Parts: sequence; structure tokens; C-alpha cells
Amino acid sequence: MGDDPERERLQGVNADAWRRWGPYLSERAWGTVREDYSADGDAWSFFPHDHARSRAYRWNEDGLAGLCDEAQRLCFALAFWNGADPILKERAFGLTGPQGNHGEDVKEYWWYLDSTPTHSWMRWRYAYPQRAYPYADLVEENARRDRHDPEYELLDTGVFDEDRYFDVVVDYAKASPDDVCIRITVTNRGPEEATLHLLPTLWFRDTWSWRLGVPVPSLSASPTGALVARHEELGTMVLASDGSPAALFCDNATNTERLWGRPGPAHPKDGINDHVVDGAATVNPARTGTKAALHHVLDIPAGASREVRLRLSPDAAGDLAAGWERTMTARAAEAHSFYGELTAGATPDEAHIVRSAMAGMLWSKQYYAYRVRTWLTGDPNQPAPPPERWHGRNHQWQNLDAEAVVSMPDPWEYPWFAAWDLAFHCVTLAHVDPAFAKQQLAMVIGAGWMHPTGQVPAYEWDFGSVNPPVHAWAALHVFRRDGGTDLAWLRQVFERLIVNSTWWVARNDPDGNGTFSGGFLGMDNIGPFDRGAALPEGVVLEQADATGWMALNCVSMFEIALVLAETDPALEDMALMFFDLFALIARATETSGLWHDEDGFFYDRLTRPDGTGWPIAVRSMSGLVPVFAAVTVRRELLDRLPRLKAHVERFLEDHGAAAEGADVDLVERGEGRGLLALVDRERLRRIMRVVGAEGEMLSPHGVRAVSAVYRDHPFVLHAGVEDETQVDYEPAESTTDLFGGNSNWRGPVWLPVNYLLQQALRRYGEAAGRTVLCEYPEGSGRSATFTDLAADLSDRLVNLYLPDGDGRRAVWGGNPRFTTDPAWRDALLFYEYFNGDDGAGLGASHQTGWTGLLANLLLERIRDRTA
Repeated sequence: MGDDPERERLQGVNADAWRRWGPYLSERAWGTVREDYSADGDAWSFFPHDHARSRAYRWNEDGLAGLCDEAQRLCFALAFWNGADPILKERAFGLTGPQGNHGEDVKEYWWYLDSTPTHSWMRWRYAYPQRAYPYADLVEENARRDRHDPEYELLDTGVFDEDRYFDVVVDYAKASPDDVCIRITVTNRGPEEATLHLLPTLWFRDTWSWRLGVPVPSLSASPTGALVARHEELGTMVLASDGSPAALFCDNATNTERLWGRPGPAHPKDGINDHVVDGAATVNPARTGTKAALHHVLDIPAGASREVRLRLSPDAAGDLAAGWERTMTARAAEAHSFYGELTAGATPDEAHIVRSAMAGMLWSKQYYAYRVRTWLTGDPNQPAPPPERWHGRNHQWQNLDAEAVVSMPDPWEYPWFAAWDLAFHCVTLAHVDPAFAKQQLAMVIGAGWMHPTGQVPAYEWDFGSVNPPVHAWAALHVFRRDGGTDLAWLRQVFERLIVNSTWWVARNDPDGNGTFSGGFLGMDNIGPFDRGAALPEGVVLEQADATGWMALNCVSMFEIALVLAETDPALEDMALMFFDLFALIARATETSGLWHDEDGFFYDRLTRPDGTGWPIAVRSMSGLVPVFAAVTVRRELLDRLPRLKAHVERFLEDHGAAAEGADVDLVERGEGRGLLALVDRERLRRIMRVVGAEGEMLSPHGVRAVSAVYRDHPFVLHAGVEDETQVDYEPAESTTDLFGGNSNWRGPVWLPVNYLLQQALRRYGEAAGRTVLCEYPEGSGRSATFTDLAADLSDRLVNLYLPDGDGRRAVWGGNPRFTTDPAWRDALLFYEYFNGDDGAGLGASHQTGWTGLLANLLLERIRDRTA
């Protein structure tokens, strides 16, 4: 291969083959909607963690450091035992939504350290305690705490005191698409010798119990002690070790005796667990089955390391010596070369954050299967599900027939696709694998996923929930990062998004007046009440964010239509249509009362049947969404589309005053870029007085979701809508149980909306240059352009992770282990959101989906610096 073998793999004819094996095994399959066959929809209780070691999954598997093929037929993962735990550590443990004082929360520490886009090279790390894992303590102490208390974390239990833990690093390197070399390095960080039972495990996902006539694959032992997997579709794969482990076998089948007191298989799924932990005779003496492990026992002196070499390949005599070493060395060097080119001009700290963010995103690709009709009707070999399910969750989505490798928001807390999260994932993934990014966007709005009415499925807990329509915006970014030449893909996506746009208008603006609703729209508890709940008879909630989201969709679709119209003039009509819809929204913004001129901000509004109403005057991210709707357009392009240009001119003549708050700077003479934006420059300058005030929305690390002014002076709505009518400033976790209480939009900093704001400010800066100046920060006496504002916001966000002069990262808050321990402080976790005061990471700890947007900001900064 040439100077960049990974890029050659991505662009070569065998790219799909190189992606065939990857980290597509979930971190959690228990407690998911797919595995829930209850009558009441209580997914956490129907399939709890305690069942996971003993009960076969229906839809997908889980494990630690997992690897599988793209259809998840054969799975590989690691299991550990420290001699003290009551069970093998086969999967990450965490609290369920009802157990956690702030919702579900994983209680483990692992890191996605590296990955190339084809997964030709990957690195994973896990900190496994040597003391007994405190399962009961974590559950009981978190149950004792309320929503005003912090979460009780694994470090708080003392289990890592004196550094008594095993530091496990796993490297994967592909010698060829189906030949994977694996290195497991275990370091004893503790003060004394300790023993670790290491069990690399191979098993087949159960596909034969649910459907008639499906052949049962097999695992057996080779004469040399390797595990031999035989599958009708995959063929033969062999897992070999350089040591002399004991090969243990059982079946991936439910232990009905343990769970329900009913006779079951002789060697069920937990057979290896019971044999290793309790010495039970629960493994198959015939050394066959559908699940097997290579049991290594490692005695490791204090501070020392032990290495185990494995190879998973079709070759029973796979090399574990010189050839294995060459593959490891070569793939590691190729990964360095690939990311070195991506981050050319970066400082070492910047390059480290970009590479870590990309690693987390690439490790978050998981096999996802969910056929809703099959899930509702049940399988032929199983009891029929309760009839209540035909009126319960997702029953209106019987068209959804999903089976694919999907980019997940968080592999443990959110191990299912979320439509608007996915759009942001693709914008970042396009930097390293534009083909995968394009496939993901086309998939989620394609047949078998999008509802026949045009709605994009939100997330599996409620596919019918309304999410922001950000996919057109994302498609533009992905298209450009792919070189801006794949017009066929862009047109395919555009045509599907026309259907979605039509649905959005019909569903969320039924009166056709240009103001939109939609419910919580992904920003869970940002309002004083549940915005998705039913309102009193005749009362309508008109939402600033819903209206702004639709405006962003309109300007993005308008821009896509312009791009397509360069080669297909027939698309000029679609540009006209989306301009008209934008114009309707712009006029409605002036007449609906969403813009509050006295306060200089956008607010949601409650309207009575007689047309009177009142604003919900909360200064929050909801009121900033209209600012996101801004695109720049090459003026000469409109010169080549005379009908569209004349249409815009007529709009300005006829409706300019009625939409004076918008910015339609498209048809002025001269070269350069024009601006189409829902918010004009003067209005934006006024909004930035609130956004740029450090006592309001501007934090040291980005823009808060809600103004800090409500810390001491909560907003109270006296409208009789429902009991929850107050908004205060909560910089950390939520103190309410709205939407489960596992996220908080009343103060913290969230990356996706901050990124959209930063990108919009860049667009305004391109159009305005130095003609508009703002005082920034508010009250500082300093003047700044919109471009300056965008740069400052970017700096604040990346400083969440960049170390300060003392080497401390804001994301770690005051956590001493992460702040000072050399083994922990540079291993990055990407959190769901961040404390609005100090920037500490909060929520899901592996949310490298949209928090991975930090990589975009850093790459943009590097490009600006080196231009």
C-alpha cells in the first residue's frame, strides 16, 4: 500500500470487506425496549442485569471490548474474574432508570482509545477492581440519595483505593478483512501480586430459537485447544491463544431453572460463569456448544504486566509470532499516519482530543435489529406476547424493519439509534469515513425506517416522538466534507426529506400559519412544564424552537435545491417552494408574538382560543434556535436562476416590512455570498446581549441551556397548565423527574446546540464582515464581530477538554483521580452535557455521538489557524 494505507482501504473496492468485522457489539442489551415483551412496557424490570448472564437475548448481544461481524452472527468479547466477585464480569454494570437518583447510569470505567474507520486497528481500555465489585452498595446508596444529591459513583465506594485494580488494554489489528490479531495487556496497578482470570469468549447470537428451520451453528475445540466456530453463512473461524488456557463450553441458551424454576438446557448461557466462580459442573465435557471461552489464569506481580496473544481467523494455524507482531506494528503505524494527516498543524493536545473523539464515535457503531411487527406478534417458537402491546409502545410503527450497523449516542446508556443525535454523528464521522456518514443519513430517512407518513423515527422508547428536523443541515455538511460531488446521493436524501418536511408542516403547523409546535423536541425539561403533555382545551403552545427548527430545515433544503439546480434546472421549483415556506415562517415570526421586542429575545407562547395569550418569558436555548436558521449563498448562483431571483425580489417588495426581522440578503449586486436567515443582524446583536452576558447564558465553557439569572430568581408561570410551572437554573443534574430526570436542559452546556449556534455565527460573520459589532462579553466594553463571537464560543467549548496551565481539564471537575492520576487524566471520556458553572462532565459518560462535535471545532480551528 501507499503512504496512507487506511485511506486506501476506505477508498478501495474492498472497503466493505474491511468493515465486515468491527466493534459492533453493544455495551448493554438488557433493559432495552427490544428485549421487553411485557404488558406494561417496563423494559428495565422485564430484562434486568441479573438476568443478563443467564438469559438469551432475542435481538442483539452485549459484552466488554466486543467484536462481531456486521450481521452479528459470531461475537467475541472478554470476561474477567478477580476471585472475589459473585459473578464473572461479562458486561458493564449500571443502575436502571428507576434505580438511579438521576436516571440510568453506568458504574464502570472504560475508554475507547483508538480506532481507524475500517477498524483495521482499535484500542480499548478497562479498569477492573481487584476487590469485590460493590453491586449492592451502588444500588442501595443511590436509592438513599434524592435528586438534589450527586450520583454515587464507583470511585466513591473506595474499591479503587490503593490502586488495587487491573488495567486492561486490548488492541485489535486486522491482517486481512477476516483475520484479526488481538493483544490483551493486563497491568496490576496495585501494591501486591494479584490473580486475574481472563476469559476471551466466543459465541453465536441466538438466531435459531426464534425462527423455524434455522441451522444451529457450533463451537468445538481443536486438537491444539483453539476454539473452532462453524456457521453456515460465515464458514469456519478459529480463535487461538499463545498460552495454554482451558477451553470451556456451554450454550447460548436461557437457564430457565435459575430464572423461573423450570427445567432447561444442561449447559445454559451462565454455565461458564458458574463453573469458574463456583466450581460447578456446568460446562459441557464434550467440549461443544454455542458459547465458549479460553480460561487464562494470570498471576501478576505488583506493577507488572502480562500479555496474551489471540488470533481470530479462518486459519486453524494462525501465526501468533512474527507475522502477528508485524501486523500489530503496521496497523498501529498506519493509524498514526491516518490521524496525523487529519490533524496536521494541531498541537499535541488538540490532536489527542480529535483522535479520542473519533475513537469513541467509531467504537459506538453497533449492530441494531428491531422489526416492530415481529416484536409485536412474537416468534413462532415462543409464547405470544401480551395483547396489551398492540395498543402500547411503537404499535403504530409496524413498518419499521431495522437491521444495520448504526452509530449510537452512547453504547451503554443509549444503546439504540436516536434520529437527531445521528445527524450530528454523521457531521463528525464525515471527516474520517464520509461513505459511512452518507449511508447512515440515507438509512434513517429511508424505507423501512421512516414512517409512511414521512415522520423520521425518534428513538426506540417512542419512535413517534417529534425530534428536530436537522437532517437536511447535516446532509449539506456531509456532502461538502465528501468533496461536494456526490449529487446522486444528495438528491436521494433531498427527495426523502421533502416527504419529511411535508409531514412536519402537517403535524406541527396544522393551521398553516407558519408557527410550529412539536413537544419537547429533544430538549427534555427546558420549559416550565412538559411541552409534550396535553394542554387545557383550546390552549395552543407555539414554540420558538419548533419554529426555528423548521426554518433551519427550510434554509437547508433551499440550499440543497440550489446545489442540485446547478446541474438540473428543474430543481429550481423546489428552491422556490422552500423559500416560500421560509417566507411564511419569517412573516409569522413577526405576527405571532414569538419575538419579544422589549426583551430582545424569542419566547414560546401560549395562545387562548380567542387569540390572546402570553409569552413564556424564559431566556433559554429554545429562544436561540431561530438563530440557527442561517445559510450563505453564492449570489452568482441566483443570477443563473432568473425565476428564483425574481421571486425573491418580489417577496422583498411585497412582504419586506412584514418580515423585517429576517435577513434576506440574496439579490444585491456584486460578488461574494448572500445571507438567508430568520433573524436579521440587528436582532441577532440584541440576542447576543443575553447570550454574551456571563451572568446570564455565557459560561466559561459555552452557552448555557438556561440563563443563570434564574439561580436566585426562578421563572414562575402562572398559567394553570400543570403543576410543574417553574424554571430555575440548575447547572448540573436535574432536580425534577421530567423525562426520567436523566438529563438536564435547565442550565448545563450541550454541544449540539452550541455547535449550531457557533456555525450560524460563522455564517453571519461571512456575510456581515466588520459592518456589525457587538459588545462581547456584554458589559466588557470590548467590540467583536460575529466571526469573533464564533471563534470565542469555539474556544470556550474546546477548553472543556484542553488542559489549562496546571494541566487540569475542566471536564473532570474536582475529581482527584481524573485530575491528578497520570494513568487516568489523559484518557478522555466524552460526556452527554457539562456543568454550566465549572464545565464538569455530566450524564452519559460515553456520549461521543454529538459531544464528538468537539473534533469538528478543533479541526475548524486548526484550518483557520493554518490558512
